[in-house]
Amino acid sequence: MKVAITSTGESLESRLDQRFGRCAFFVIYDTETGGVEILPNPNKDAVEGAGPASVRLVASKDVKKIISGEFGVNIKPLLDNLKIQMVAIREPERTVKSVIDMLKNNQ
Repeated sequence: MKVAITSTGESLESRLDQRFGRCAFFVIYDTETGGVEILPNPNKDAVEGAGPASVRLVASKDVKKIISGEFGVNIKPLLDNLKIQMVAIREPERTVKSVIDMLKNNQ
């Protein structure tokens, strides 16, 4: 399963970005292969519509779960429709690597 994790930077040591639609990067982690892909978020500076555009971006990568600090109010219906689970972790100091480790331990 592919999981999108919002990130403040381009490394696994970067912190979990607390914003979904306007995060700096998405780290796409594949729980089956352990593969990691890091994507810059082209929507981070959008005037409006950053959340829905970010949903389309991660959905195009076949993501089934998104982990972020917060999600906008309009995002839940979109994710429900696409059958993508959203998980909010409100810990700004948590690193992307620690989120991946958490995913590995829950399997």
